[in-house]
Amino acid sequence: MTASNDNHGTTSLDTDTVIVTAGRDTKSQRGFVNPPVVRGSTVLYPTANDLHAHRGEFQYGRHGTPTTKALQEALMALEGPKCAGVGLVPSGLAAISTALLSVLKAGDHLLVSDSAYRPTRNFCNGMLARYGIETTYFDPLIGAGIEALFKSNTRAVLVEAPGSQSFEMPDVPLIASIAHARGALVLDDNTWATPLYHRSLEQGVDISIQAATKYIGGHSDIMFGTISANDAAWPLISEGIRLLGTCAGPDDVFLALRGLRTMSVRLAHHQRSALEMARWLETRPEVLKVLHPALPSHPGHAIWKRDFTGASGLFSIILKPSPQKAVDALLDTVKLFGMGYSWGGFESLVIPFDCSDYRSATTWAPGGPALRFHIGLESVDDLKADLERGLAAFNAAL
Repeated sequence: MTASNDNHGTTSLDTDTVIVTAGRDTKSQRGFVNPPVVRGSTVLYPTANDLHAHRGEFQYGRHGTPTTKALQEALMALEGPKCAGVGLVPSGLAAISTALLSVLKAGDHLLVSDSAYRPTRNFCNGMLARYGIETTYFDPLIGAGIEALFKSNTRAVLVEAPGSQSFEMPDVPLIASIAHARGALVLDDNTWATPLYHRSLEQGVDISIQAATKYIGGHSDIMFGTISANDAAWPLISEGIRLLGTCAGPDDVFLALRGLRTMSVRLAHHQRSALEMARWLETRPEVLKVLHPALPSHPGHAIWKRDFTGASGLFSIILKPSPQKAVDALLDTVKLFGMGYSWGGFESLVIPFDCSDYRSATTWAPGGPALRFHIGLESVDDLKADLERGLAAFNAAL
């Protein structure tokens, strides 16, 4: 499902207002605030002439409905005036795979940050490799050094800012300027900050991807992805979605739109609570380091401060060297932190991770076991008390 819009009149409004108002058409919705959930495939034409000319705002359910139009208009307003269109797809991974298939062809070369979401790597190493597309992984902190990795057939660069496990902060504007000078497009997995806190299209990125499963949905009850693109890349994305037949289900579209309306207040709470938790964890003797770009101690803090207007609820920590049984004791003791492989919902989560077996351009050797936290909307005091119990169990198992 794709939509484009040249009307960016909402850009004069504060983003909090844009999130609430963009994409709303109460007149066509007969006075209701929210659009109806349109579940439909066939669109009927009133005359043969209309049918021959494909005349009508909507032609077929796969290409869009009033429900998808409302969400796409809201997302375009949030992305800002550089956004030429937004495609809606069934998951965050579908957003990545659809975008890459749309801009690459057999014989092309792709550069991918070594900190990228692991399913992204699996797609590049699997399907893209079978289609004759070569992928080279690069150090996310490479900066201007990325120029040496370009080949005559390098078509695109994929970054993730920051990496959603190890939290390196790439210099996206610098990478984009080098890529554009070599005729390559830049894709950014912008799920961590969302366009609310990081308008990557305004920093030289051509295609901004989000797993809307996370903060746009916000309630851990949908799978969803979005692909936003500028004027240079939108025709490719639009054609790719059409040819692949990719579309999102109407109920998920509605839930994504409903989640978007409250994303600003939720993300502000996630950010505030996560920073408090991160600062507290920095003081704990069990913790070697905290990986959170908004902390002054983070190596990428200056880039985050320059390019981002906020942070989310996701960060990682490195524990002091310890046996697996101690880490497991922590995980089994906490009650408010669920163990699950997602984030962005209202609930707090924790998972252990280890990048060492799949990193190829960099070495992952942080000095101890790694845990990734998502800080939800619970009381920070309750979360600290819960984690204190977990850390006590950790220490007891050493």
